[in-house]
Amino acid sequence: MYYSILHKTRFRYSAPVTESQTEVRMCPCDEGYQRLVEFHLTTAPFARINHYRDWLGNEVYHFDVAAAHRQLLVIAEAVVQMFPIPPLPDKLDNTTWQMLDLLAERGEWWDFLMPSHFIQMTPALLDLARELGVERRTDPLSLLRDLTHQIAQTFAYAPQTTRVDSPIDEALLARRGVCQDFAHIMIALVRRVGIPCRYVSGYLFHRTEDHDRSEEDATHAWVEAFLPELGWIGFDPTNDLIAAERHIRVAVGRDYADVPPTRGIYRGQASSQLEVGVKVLPAAVHIDEAEILPQVTTASVQAELAAQQQQQ
Repeated sequence: MYYSILHKTRFRYSAPVTESQTEVRMCPCDEGYQRLVEFHLTTAPFARINHYRDWLGNEVYHFDVAAAHRQLLVIAEAVVQMFPIPPLPDKLDNTTWQMLDLLAERGEWWDFLMPSHFIQMTPALLDLARELGVERRTDPLSLLRDLTHQIAQTFAYAPQTTRVDSPIDEALLARRGVCQDFAHIMIALVRRVGIPCRYVSGYLFHRTEDHDRSEEDATHAWVEAFLPELGWIGFDPTNDLIAAERHIRVAVGRDYADVPPTRGIYRGQASSQLEVGVKVLPAAVHIDEAEILPQVTTASVQAELAAQQQQQ
């Protein structure tokens, strides 16, 4: 399946600012069952864009607008191809917990087992762990499935009830929040029982028949847990789903603090207002230009002549 993604971000300033420096994480991943076909990033005012990979392997684009401006528009356009993800087994072997403990002893995935900026072991979190019975039982995969469902049932999806910098306790105490909050809560609970878990930012393609709770015109967030037999597996506690072909991955981190879509500073005495719009739509089947009249090289011509001579 091919998807086209348009992600627009607008910063409005109450007065002209003389300079702004921004970095964005909006480029979909090109790995596993997801292939990046094309990606374009443009800005208004125009800026020269550079990019690098951060310590987690995420593509980060950055630019500097040095001229005075009262508005900054960032437009990210992408086409991705999603391949079917193999079905998960019903459960894992009883030795999986021991394998996870061995990984921890070796220091593997340490960053995804420890507390981080938004992932803290608060009294409210411990109360929730006891309420939901989050402890080592059966096998890790069964626990992750159950926890994904329990969070979806326990917390109401309510946009604008929390902020991007809200601590985990706000959603825990209110029993409501958005995908970012639910991802943080699940990560904290999963790390507590010794399963490496990370935050995933990206997009979700919405279909009417799926009855997703998350907003269609926004970015999305879910979690990935590492299971020795399977690797990194995605779980979406907002929509009570195993992440699959509709989940388009952009970046991974310990929590949201590692992977905000935009981060930046500006110079000037002004307040700022952020507006974001996202659209994900199925795309027509992409045709690789190399498949139509492939490039003719000297080597290919010589090979063709040699084959003709042999036939004669």
